[in-house]
Amino acid sequence: MEELLQPPHGGGLGHGPRDRIVDGLATRGYAVEPAYFSPVLVRALRREALLRDRQGGFTEAAIGRNEQLQQNERIRRDRTCWLNGSTLAQVRLLEEMEQLRQLINSRLFLGLFDLESHFAIYDPGAYYRRHLDAFRGDNPRVVSVVVYLNALWTPADGGCLRLWPQPDAVHHDLDVAPRAGSLVCFLSEQIPHEVLPARHDRLSIAGWFRRNTSTGAWIDPSR
Repeated sequence: MEELLQPPHGGGLGHGPRDRIVDGLATRGYAVEPAYFSPVLVRALRREALLRDRQGGFTEAAIGRNEQLQQNERIRRDRTCWLNGSTLAQVRLLEEMEQLRQLINSRLFLGLFDLESHFAIYDPGAYYRRHLDAFRGDNPRVVSVVVYLNALWTPADGGCLRLWPQPDAVHHDLDVAPRAGSLVCFLSEQIPHEVLPARHDRLSIAGWFRRNTSTGAWIDPSR
Protein backbone atom coordinates (compact mmCIF):
# COMPACT_ATOMS: atom_id res chain seq x y z
CA MET A 1 0.00 0.00 0.00
CA GLU A 2 2.96 2.36 0.50
CA GLU A 3 3.46 2.57 -3.27
CA LEU A 4 0.01 4.16 -3.58
CA LEU A 5 1.35 7.10 -1.60
CA GLN A 6 4.31 7.73 -3.91
CA PRO A 7 4.24 10.62 -6.41
CA PRO A 8 3.17 9.74 -9.96
CA HIS A 9 5.92 8.65 -12.35
CA GLY A 10 8.06 11.70 -12.98
CA GLY A 11 5.65 13.83 -10.99
CA GLY A 12 8.13 15.67 -8.78
CA LEU A 13 9.18 19.31 -8.82
CA GLY A 14 10.69 20.97 -11.88
CA HIS A 15 9.93 20.49 -15.55
CA GLY A 16 7.99 17.26 -15.17
CA PRO A 17 4.61 15.93 -16.30
CA ARG A 18 2.60 18.52 -14.37
CA ASP A 19 4.50 21.34 -16.07
CA ARG A 20 4.01 19.77 -19.49
CA ILE A 21 0.29 19.49 -18.85
CA VAL A 22 0.06 23.18 -17.97
CA ASP A 23 2.13 24.10 -21.02
CA GLY A 24 -0.12 22.00 -23.26
CA LEU A 25 -3.27 23.62 -21.89
CA ALA A 26 -1.77 27.06 -22.49
CA THR A 27 -0.53 26.43 -26.04
CA ARG A 28 -2.91 23.84 -27.56
CA GLY A 29 -5.80 23.63 -25.16
CA TYR A 30 -4.98 20.00 -24.32
CA ALA A 31 -2.18 17.78 -23.02
CA VAL A 32 -1.51 14.04 -22.96
CA GLU A 33 0.90 12.43 -20.48
CA PRO A 34 1.48 8.67 -20.95
CA ALA A 35 2.17 6.61 -17.80
CA TYR A 36 1.47 9.58 -15.52
CA PHE A 37 0.18 7.37 -12.70
CA SER A 38 1.99 4.36 -11.27
CA PRO A 39 0.96 0.83 -12.32
CA VAL A 40 0.23 0.03 -8.65
CA LEU A 41 -2.26 2.89 -8.32
CA VAL A 42 -3.84 2.13 -11.69
CA ARG A 43 -4.35 -1.53 -10.75
CA ALA A 44 -5.94 -0.55 -7.44
CA LEU A 45 -8.35 1.85 -9.15
CA ARG A 46 -9.17 -0.72 -11.81
CA ARG A 47 -9.93 -3.38 -9.18
CA GLU A 48 -12.16 -0.93 -7.36
CA ALA A 49 -14.06 -0.02 -10.53
CA LEU A 50 -14.66 -3.66 -11.43
CA LEU A 51 -15.76 -4.49 -7.87
CA ARG A 52 -18.22 -1.59 -7.80
CA ASP A 53 -19.57 -2.70 -11.15
CA ARG A 54 -20.14 -6.26 -9.87
CA GLN A 55 -21.92 -4.78 -6.84
CA GLY A 56 -24.27 -2.79 -9.06
CA GLY A 57 -22.72 0.59 -8.31
CA PHE A 58 -22.69 1.82 -11.93
CA THR A 59 -25.60 3.51 -13.69
CA GLU A 60 -26.26 4.38 -17.32
CA ALA A 61 -24.65 7.73 -18.09
CA ALA A 62 -26.74 10.74 -19.05
CA ILE A 63 -26.21 13.99 -20.92
CA GLY A 64 -27.14 17.49 -19.83
CA ARG A 65 -27.22 18.91 -16.31
CA ASN A 66 -29.71 19.39 -13.50
CA GLU A 67 -33.27 19.52 -14.89
CA GLN A 68 -32.02 18.88 -18.46
CA LEU A 69 -30.34 15.60 -17.48
CA GLN A 70 -31.39 12.74 -19.76
CA GLN A 71 -30.15 9.46 -21.21
CA ASN A 72 -29.57 9.30 -24.96
CA GLU A 73 -27.94 6.14 -26.33
CA ARG A 74 -27.54 7.72 -29.77
CA ILE A 75 -24.99 10.07 -28.22
CA ARG A 76 -23.58 8.24 -25.21
CA ARG A 77 -23.49 4.60 -24.08
CA ASP A 78 -21.16 4.37 -21.09
CA ARG A 79 -21.87 3.56 -17.43
CA THR A 80 -20.57 5.66 -14.53
CA CYS A 81 -19.99 5.61 -10.77
CA TRP A 82 -19.00 8.77 -8.90
CA LEU A 83 -15.80 8.93 -6.84
CA ASN A 84 -16.23 9.91 -3.19
CA GLY A 85 -12.71 9.66 -1.75
CA SER A 86 -13.61 6.61 0.35
CA THR A 87 -10.60 4.41 -0.52
CA LEU A 88 -6.83 4.81 -0.31
CA ALA A 89 -6.52 4.60 -4.09
CA GLN A 90 -9.09 7.36 -4.58
CA VAL A 91 -7.39 9.51 -1.96
CA ARG A 92 -4.02 9.14 -3.70
CA LEU A 93 -5.55 10.01 -7.06
CA LEU A 94 -7.36 13.05 -5.67
CA GLU A 95 -4.23 14.25 -3.86
CA GLU A 96 -2.32 14.28 -7.12
CA MET A 97 -5.14 16.02 -8.96
CA GLU A 98 -5.17 18.66 -6.23
CA GLN A 99 -1.46 19.30 -6.83
CA LEU A 100 -2.21 19.67 -10.52
CA ARG A 101 -5.14 22.02 -9.82
CA GLN A 102 -2.92 24.29 -7.75
CA LEU A 103 -0.24 24.41 -10.45
CA ILE A 104 -2.76 25.20 -13.19
CA ASN A 105 -4.21 28.01 -11.09
CA SER A 106 -0.78 29.45 -10.27
CA ARG A 107 0.29 29.48 -13.91
CA LEU A 108 -2.92 30.03 -15.90
CA PHE A 109 -5.16 31.85 -13.36
CA LEU A 110 -8.24 29.80 -14.24
CA GLY A 111 -9.83 29.99 -10.79
CA LEU A 112 -10.29 26.22 -10.50
CA PHE A 113 -12.10 25.45 -7.25
CA ASP A 114 -12.62 21.69 -7.03
CA LEU A 115 -12.77 18.42 -8.96
CA GLU A 116 -15.77 16.20 -9.63
CA SER A 117 -15.01 12.79 -11.13
CA HIS A 118 -16.41 9.35 -11.81
CA PHE A 119 -15.39 5.91 -12.99
CA ALA A 120 -16.58 5.19 -16.53
CA ILE A 121 -16.98 1.81 -18.21
CA TYR A 122 -17.59 1.50 -21.94
CA ASP A 123 -18.79 -1.98 -22.80
CA PRO A 124 -17.66 -3.42 -26.18
CA GLY A 125 -19.14 -1.28 -28.95
CA ALA A 126 -20.09 1.61 -26.63
CA TYR A 127 -19.18 5.17 -27.59
CA TYR A 128 -19.65 8.86 -26.84
CA ARG A 129 -20.25 11.02 -29.91
CA ARG A 130 -18.39 14.28 -30.54
CA HIS A 131 -19.27 16.88 -27.91
CA LEU A 132 -17.99 19.65 -25.65
CA ASP A 133 -17.97 19.23 -21.88
CA ALA A 134 -19.08 22.83 -21.34
CA PHE A 135 -20.57 25.70 -23.30
CA ARG A 136 -19.32 29.21 -22.79
CA GLY A 137 -20.91 30.99 -19.86
CA ASP A 138 -23.36 28.36 -18.62
CA ASN A 139 -21.26 25.61 -17.05
CA PRO A 140 -18.68 25.70 -14.22
CA ARG A 141 -16.53 22.98 -15.82
CA VAL A 142 -13.24 24.50 -17.02
CA VAL A 143 -10.64 21.74 -17.46
CA SER A 144 -11.61 18.14 -18.27
CA VAL A 145 -9.39 15.25 -17.17
CA VAL A 146 -9.31 11.56 -18.11
CA VAL A 147 -7.26 8.81 -16.42
CA TYR A 148 -7.08 5.44 -18.18
CA LEU A 149 -7.18 2.11 -16.32
CA ASN A 150 -6.91 -0.42 -19.17
CA ALA A 151 -4.30 -3.17 -18.97
CA LEU A 152 -2.52 -4.51 -22.06
CA TRP A 153 -4.39 -2.27 -24.51
CA THR A 154 -3.41 -2.60 -28.20
CA PRO A 155 -4.24 -0.45 -31.26
CA ALA A 156 -6.57 -3.20 -32.50
CA ASP A 157 -8.70 -2.76 -29.36
CA GLY A 158 -9.91 0.68 -30.54
CA GLY A 159 -11.57 2.93 -27.97
CA CYS A 160 -9.42 5.99 -28.67
CA LEU A 161 -10.27 9.47 -27.41
CA ARG A 162 -10.42 11.73 -30.48
CA LEU A 163 -9.58 15.40 -29.94
CA TRP A 164 -10.35 18.38 -32.19
CA PRO A 165 -8.39 21.64 -31.79
CA GLN A 166 -11.42 23.98 -31.53
CA PRO A 167 -15.23 23.84 -31.51
CA ASP A 168 -15.68 24.43 -35.26
CA ALA A 169 -12.76 22.27 -36.43
CA VAL A 170 -13.46 19.77 -39.22
CA HIS A 171 -10.28 17.70 -38.90
CA HIS A 172 -9.22 16.14 -35.61
CA ASP A 173 -5.78 16.71 -34.10
CA LEU A 174 -5.16 13.47 -32.26
CA ASP A 175 -6.42 10.01 -31.32
CA VAL A 176 -5.35 9.04 -27.79
CA ALA A 177 -5.13 5.32 -27.01
CA PRO A 178 -6.67 4.55 -23.58
CA ARG A 179 -3.54 2.94 -22.12
CA ALA A 180 -3.19 2.36 -18.39
CA GLY A 181 -1.89 5.30 -16.39
CA SER A 182 -2.19 7.91 -19.13
CA LEU A 183 -3.63 11.30 -18.18
CA VAL A 184 -5.40 13.59 -20.66
CA CYS A 185 -6.37 17.17 -19.80
CA PHE A 186 -8.18 19.67 -22.03
CA LEU A 187 -10.18 22.89 -21.88
CA SER A 188 -13.82 21.94 -21.43
CA GLU A 189 -15.27 24.80 -23.52
CA GLN A 190 -12.71 24.65 -26.31
CA ILE A 191 -11.83 21.05 -27.20
CA PRO A 192 -14.47 18.85 -28.86
CA HIS A 193 -13.84 15.16 -28.29
CA GLU A 194 -15.30 11.75 -28.98
CA VAL A 195 -14.86 8.27 -27.52
CA LEU A 196 -14.57 5.76 -30.35
CA PRO A 197 -16.03 2.24 -29.96
CA ALA A 198 -13.77 -0.39 -28.41
CA ARG A 199 -13.60 -4.16 -28.84
CA HIS A 200 -13.21 -4.77 -25.10
CA ASP A 201 -14.40 -3.21 -21.86
CA ARG A 202 -12.80 0.23 -21.59
CA LEU A 203 -12.21 1.62 -18.08
CA SER A 204 -11.34 5.19 -17.16
CA ILE A 205 -11.88 7.98 -14.68
CA ALA A 206 -13.35 11.17 -16.13
CA GLY A 207 -13.38 14.41 -14.18
CA TRP A 208 -13.70 18.16 -14.38
CA PHE A 209 -11.90 20.95 -12.59
CA ARG A 210 -14.62 23.49 -11.85
CA ARG A 211 -15.11 27.09 -10.88
CA ASN A 212 -17.17 27.83 -7.77
CA THR A 213 -20.53 29.25 -8.84
CA SER A 214 -22.10 29.42 -5.38
CA THR A 215 -24.39 32.36 -4.61
CA GLY A 216 -26.50 33.34 -1.63
CA ALA A 217 -29.33 31.18 -2.96
CA TRP A 218 -27.35 28.37 -4.60
CA ILE A 219 -24.69 26.01 -3.25
CA ASP A 220 -22.22 24.64 -5.78
CA PRO A 221 -21.51 21.93 -6.84
CA SER A 222 -24.79 20.43 -7.97
CA ARG A 223 -24.97 17.38 -10.22
